[in-house]
Amino acid sequence: MSLRKSLTAFGRATLNRSLVIATRHHRVQALHPTKTNTEDESVDSREYVSYSNKTSIDFEQTKEAYKSKDTLELLRSLVVFKLCSYDILVDKNKEIMDLSRKLLGQKMFEQFMKMTFYGQFVAGEDHQSIRPVVQKNQAYGVGAVLDYMLSCTDHREKFTAHQKFGDRREGVTSTRTYFYADEAKCDQHMETFLKCIKASGGSSEDGFSAIKMTALGRPQFLLQFSEVLVKWRRFFSFLAAKQGKDSVEVLEQKLDLEQLQVRTGFKLRTIISDKLLKCECCILFVPQSMVDMLGWNRLIDERTKISDLLVVPNLQTGELEPLLSMFTEEEERQMKRMLQRLDVLAKHAVENGVRLMVDAEQTYFQPAISRLTVEMKRIFNKDKAVVFNTYQCYLKEAFDNVSMDVELSRREGWCFGAKLVRGAYMYQERSRAVEIGYEDPINLDYESTNRMYHRCLDYVLEEIQQNKRANVMVASHNIDTVKHTLRRMNEMGLPPTDKKVYFGQLLGMCDQISFPLAQAGFPVYKYVPYGPVNEVIPYLSRRAQENRGIMKGVQMERELLWKELMRRLTSGEVFYTPAV
Repeated sequence: MSLRKSLTAFGRATLNRSLVIATRHHRVQALHPTKTNTEDESVDSREYVSYSNKTSIDFEQTKEAYKSKDTLELLRSLVVFKLCSYDILVDKNKEIMDLSRKLLGQKMFEQFMKMTFYGQFVAGEDHQSIRPVVQKNQAYGVGAVLDYMLSCTDHREKFTAHQKFGDRREGVTSTRTYFYADEAKCDQHMETFLKCIKASGGSSEDGFSAIKMTALGRPQFLLQFSEVLVKWRRFFSFLAAKQGKDSVEVLEQKLDLEQLQVRTGFKLRTIISDKLLKCECCILFVPQSMVDMLGWNRLIDERTKISDLLVVPNLQTGELEPLLSMFTEEEERQMKRMLQRLDVLAKHAVENGVRLMVDAEQTYFQPAISRLTVEMKRIFNKDKAVVFNTYQCYLKEAFDNVSMDVELSRREGWCFGAKLVRGAYMYQERSRAVEIGYEDPINLDYESTNRMYHRCLDYVLEEIQQNKRANVMVASHNIDTVKHTLRRMNEMGLPPTDKKVYFGQLLGMCDQISFPLAQAGFPVYKYVPYGPVNEVIPYLSRRAQENRGIMKGVQMERELLWKELMRRLTSGEVFYTPAV
């Protein structure tokens, strides 16, 4: 089964579509990195005023920030955040939980977890039990991104890309990690996601549902396809450098194919055949024999067989060589079924009025995940953004990824949807880079990641200002990033009522950001995990690690919680009950 035929399972053929609409393409202006540690950080968080001075947002007004919480919930938050500040408890959290389970027994252990960590960060065990939490947040203007916690299987596939590929769970602080068992298990995951989409449609207006692509098919396909995409992109960069264009932004790099053949001697008719040069996706570039990165990426689609696709150019000979072992017919069918599952989920999301949030994963899967997400966007994002991709801004290439996808959406006329996060796989990515011997894909430090985040965010905000067809979720607990977003929206005249810019925080964290924003009219969402206690232990472990790792923000949150608790005690509101 060819890649083209398989992608047709999405509902229509997308690979041979003409890019004639690219004549409307305007040159992308490179944005300079945004400084985050200047005078903006010294501004008191109480000071921010937005939108014609009519709406002021006070992030230290605790009465409003915690009006959805009763006093027992405030006390639980203080206890949990305090426990997360002790390194020994965080470092040994798995051993401590295992010991607690043995001493208390399963039933008492689960009750203890629901009174503490589970109750703080998880909404409930199933789509029925989460309703009170979701509906209470909804009553205060905060929506939900639902994510059911699926358990990991012990059937670990041995990937062949590198003998030191290792365990994907090691060093990972993501919500959950999947290992391929069989196609039946993937079907079970799809059914779980379908239930999550239905629950999101029934529990929250304009809600989101999160999916993880490695749960829907054989990761080996994503791994191999990612390697092809990365090698193809690096080959373009290599050729661009030969023409002295490596110092400009990626979308400004355009290859002169005729010049390249004369100067380098590469056998371009082997790499890019006469058929490809005449194909619809390159029609704009043929007269001048010019092609940019997006046109170059489309060339790879013209190779019809997956086993033919898994080849890369040899930079010494100019010939195409096999990248990895060829896919078998069964593997071709597995790939097709993965695409069909994605199609089912996207259609179900449309039917239920839910947006689909595709989670980011490790860098060795992400190129394929992003590529397949774009294929979904081409079909389901025609009129509005239904499918959102997640961009991890701790990656050095984050801005290139965002800018290319935004430009592709301009050329092809679909709505761009993005969630910007800082990232979840830093320790594993860095250790893998050292072990295997390639460049660290992660930004140098936290401040570099902040600059990258703001650069990507500014780019998307400018796109929203220009054509109103882009959407972005600012998924951040960083108060400076939130204030930066509000200031830029104010400068660009982007009102919250347009619902093009969303804010996202995790359930149980940063209520002092979420609820004031929502009460000021901004679209705000809580990331709402749910599932049985034993299946969300890895997620709870991550929450403990993050609370320890971002102590500046958590310390501020603890101070605000104490302030609100003292206010209630002194004002006689200790038995305050939220109105729903």
